[in-house]
Amino acid sequence: MTASRKPPSATIHIDGKAHVVDPSRNLLEVALELGYDLPYFCWHPALGSVGACRQCAVTQFRDENDAQGRVVMACMTPCTDKTRVSLAHADAVEMREGVIEFLMTNHPHDCPVCEEGGQCHLQDMTLMAGHAYRRYRYTKRTHLNQDLGAFVGHEMNRCIACYRCVRFYREYAGGEDLNVFGAHHHVYFGRAADGTLDSPFAGNLVEVCPTGVFTDKTYGESYTRKWDLQQAPSVCHHCAVGCNIMPGERYGRLKRVENRYHGALNGYFLCDRGRYGYQYVNADDRPRQPLLRADRDAPASVVTADAALEQLAQWIRGGRTLGIGSPRASLEANHALRAIVGADRFHRGSMDAALDDLAIEILQRGPARIASLHDAEQADAVLVLGEDLLATGARLALALRQATRQAAFAAADAANVPRWQDHSVRLLAQDLRSPLFILSAHATGLDGIARRVFRGAPQDLARLAQEVVHLLDYTQPRAPDLDDDAIHLAHDIAESLKKAQRPLIVGGTSAGSAALLQEAANLCAALARAGRAPSIALLPAECNSLGTALLGGAGLDAALARIEAGEVDTLLVLENNLFRQVPAPRLKAALDRVRHLAVLDVLASPTTAAADLVLPAGSFAEADGTLVNYEGRAQRYFQVFVAQDADIRASWRWLQQLAPRLGKDLGANFDALTAACAASDPRLARIVDAAPSAAFRIHGNRIPRQPHRYSGRTAMNAGRDIHEPRPPQDADTPLAFSMEGARSGVPSAEIPIFWYPRWNSNQSVNKFQQEIGGPLRGGDPGVRLIEPGSAVESYDRPAFRAPVLLETVWLHELFGSEELSARGPAIASRVPEPYVLLHPQTADRVGLAAGAFVQVQADGQTWQARLRVSAAMAADVAGVPRGLPGVPVFAAGTVLQLRGADP
Repeated sequence: MTASRKPPSATIHIDGKAHVVDPSRNLLEVALELGYDLPYFCWHPALGSVGACRQCAVTQFRDENDAQGRVVMACMTPCTDKTRVSLAHADAVEMREGVIEFLMTNHPHDCPVCEEGGQCHLQDMTLMAGHAYRRYRYTKRTHLNQDLGAFVGHEMNRCIACYRCVRFYREYAGGEDLNVFGAHHHVYFGRAADGTLDSPFAGNLVEVCPTGVFTDKTYGESYTRKWDLQQAPSVCHHCAVGCNIMPGERYGRLKRVENRYHGALNGYFLCDRGRYGYQYVNADDRPRQPLLRADRDAPASVVTADAALEQLAQWIRGGRTLGIGSPRASLEANHALRAIVGADRFHRGSMDAALDDLAIEILQRGPARIASLHDAEQADAVLVLGEDLLATGARLALALRQATRQAAFAAADAANVPRWQDHSVRLLAQDLRSPLFILSAHATGLDGIARRVFRGAPQDLARLAQEVVHLLDYTQPRAPDLDDDAIHLAHDIAESLKKAQRPLIVGGTSAGSAALLQEAANLCAALARAGRAPSIALLPAECNSLGTALLGGAGLDAALARIEAGEVDTLLVLENNLFRQVPAPRLKAALDRVRHLAVLDVLASPTTAAADLVLPAGSFAEADGTLVNYEGRAQRYFQVFVAQDADIRASWRWLQQLAPRLGKDLGANFDALTAACAASDPRLARIVDAAPSAAFRIHGNRIPRQPHRYSGRTAMNAGRDIHEPRPPQDADTPLAFSMEGARSGVPSAEIPIFWYPRWNSNQSVNKFQQEIGGPLRGGDPGVRLIEPGSAVESYDRPAFRAPVLLETVWLHELFGSEELSARGPAIASRVPEPYVLLHPQTADRVGLAAGAFVQVQADGQTWQARLRVSAAMAADVAGVPRGLPGVPVFAAGTVLQLRGADP
């Protein structure tokens, strides 16, 4: 039996104290991990080291007899065995203080008005380096600022030239429209001209920048000091990735969303939809009071919560009730609705329910490991089937961009270049990339780094994938009707996947194709039979699509069939705008057959406008709940603040309060409801472990949502009462709406604020990690509900149809296709107008030119749109953006009719 190989280790000495460390890492990150406070600027754990700022100076000694030493930069110093350094040596201290003084010569004295004030890395490092008195008394260098769009503000005078912004934006995220410009001693970070930043990750500049050069413009519109924000740990609701976020509230309004570090998922970064999509919470037109109609033709009037619940109870008691759940609502809310109406009368509220069920089956049955984002970054060969990831799961797209660097890292390892020496690795690698293959109907944001791309309708993509399966396992049938180019591409894909140590297959439901999901499963099975260890990532449509699939219930199409058959008197809809799910003619006809329509929602929508009763639901910031992301990870989000409108409450709480009127018991609090949901299906049993119960305490104390410097608690309410009111009481979680409580020993799932003495900025997260860039102490939040099986048999394939001219394929927009985020003004400003996308040959065939205003007909519905033409679109199909305002709902694959129209 072979002994297990021990990981390499080295013994280093820091200020005379010995530490056993990993020699592959640099001294700065190891020192921070060991708890030392060492100033730095240009280094970032996700970006590596470039040695640009010269702030992390330490004194390094040759051996124990060397008393003088030499000053080196910790971020560029490897942790070789017997390394001896001092952070406190006079030379290093003097160097650090001198560097910060020079950086501050041109920095403005605007901390009191700077949006980073109080949470500024530059402030922290200035104090840490000992710079307390400014000797420079001359004219400062000044710059003109730029308009960078609705998301990011620009104040170039605060720049210290750390280069983090361009390194993240260009090298890490692949953006091209922001750069560094220089002439002698003038260095400028911005765009060549004013204009909206193109990158879907531009908002990360706000957190990447260690000063206040790049600021959150939406936050600045209604600014509050960072230490006055009430926060709670939360989960992004705008796609199925499940990124962790920290929303902040003041005066009853959600002010901002920041990244909340999660080692397995989003790490240090968010997409712009997740960062700026919160504004719908503050919308003036959202339901804030219960509304009731005496009849369908009467206007709605405000009623009390008791009256609304009693009316709803009467309707439910008086006839046949059907419940339609929601893939954007929590597990607890969906379970409560199912308990109210009965399991046989509960429907999941998605037209994609069959695809979600198939995705669950593939993940549970197949041999592939379910890839987290961290796993995706380590993949050394990736095949994307039918997904435009920058629109449907942008944070996964960013992870795949890092995956293409695996070949560069392998080359660096062979040349003994440490991976953390970022520019050395990039210089060595040049254009060397790991293989990424993208099969899609149209151009995607990752095409520029892909080895090969292939365009086609979903069935064409599935057919090519079938050929790849055959080449991986010759016992599987070949794909019919492929041309030579497609066959050569299939060979390239198959060879790359077979050579890879960590192959990854990425798919999803956005194309509306079961065949693509089946081929993703078949690829994993074939790789497993070939002796590979594949991983898989399947993206469903919404934040809790997999959670509702695990909960069970038929889909929305079955619910409509029951309504159309006359089986429903009262329809109860949970957080679901049915007009985004169902073609309007069919839905209107169905709703006309229902006697009573009751809707719980956070948004005003055509569905709430058609309702007889509307109950105002709490947003993610005003409620607690559990979501299940694409990898089957159950994660808890927590209420950030109590809504100022007393009638706004969590959907599950409305249903919990309705239950006694119907002789049902949904428990007295959130924990009871979560436990009941967990008991309803063995696959959900572990959701109770996603976070501690409401009874959890740390030495008898709750966990405060407010920072310890939180101010103005009396003044905030002085217009109503000169006395400080009692804070709201939270019976559902261990968190308190207060600044008093325990701040150490907090479980990772419930850390509301990353703060540590001397570390007031988001850089303080290093104090909460097991290792820099690794899991949080206590483990990353959430529990996996799905574990892969071992089945390696292939799925049966549907018969391939002959292509139909102008058959539709869904396109997805990062800004506009997701309902919640598009209701905020910042995101709304980035939503494109309705369009139809054709290949040039297809446009010629139908006699229309790019830019033409066209009338579109599909499934009995007519609308107008601009015609876009792109050679990167598949031929003989029409791309239609799903969910954009002005684009109606219909099934993918529907045949379009186009004709020219007057604008």
